[in-house]
Amino acid sequence: MSSKKFAKESAVIMTEMVLPNDTNTLNNLMGGKLMHWMDIVAAIAAQKHSNSIVVTASADNISFQQPIALGNVVTLKAQVTRAFNSSMEVFIEVTAEDIPANKKVMTHRAFFTFVAVNENNKPSRIPELIPETPEEIENYEGALRRRQLRLVLAKRMKPEDAVELKSIFNLD
Repeated sequence: MSSKKFAKESAVIMTEMVLPNDTNTLNNLMGGKLMHWMDIVAAIAAQKHSNSIVVTASADNISFQQPIALGNVVTLKAQVTRAFNSSMEVFIEVTAEDIPANKKVMTHRAFFTFVAVNENNKPSRIPELIPETPEEIENYEGALRRRQLRLVLAKRMKPEDAVELKSIFNLD
C-alpha cells in the first residue's frame, strides 16, 4: 500500500434516476433514499482511497431545502478530503437535473466520515491524502476543524482541546 495518494484518485461519480418507488406523496425523492445514495457514493470514494473495507462513522448536517422531483436525474460526486490514521472525511455534492426542461441545480452537500477496517473489523491505517487543486486544499485545511467539531459534539474530545476550532473563534 502506498503511503500517500492524491485526492483526485478517490473521486467517484454516481448517477441515479428518481423513480416512483423513490418518492414521497409529493412526488419528491425521499430523504432516506438520498442519504442511502450519498452513503454509497461516499463509501466507494473512501474504499478507493484506503483500498480497504470501510464503515460509516458519521454524516454531517444534510439539509433538505431543495426537493428533487420524480423523473430527475441525480448526480452524486464524492471525493476524500483528508485522511487521518484510519478515518477519512468524504465530501459529497448532489445535483438534480430535469433533462426535458434543461435545468440542473445543486441540491445538497455534506461531509461523511468513514473508518477503514481490516478483516477483524479493527481500524486499519490508511494512506495520507495529498490535495492539489485550490478546492482540494481548502477542503483539506477545513477538515481538521470539522473533525474536531464532530469529536466535541460526540463528547469524544473536550472543547478546550479543540485547538483548531478555538483558532477560528480567536479563543485563547
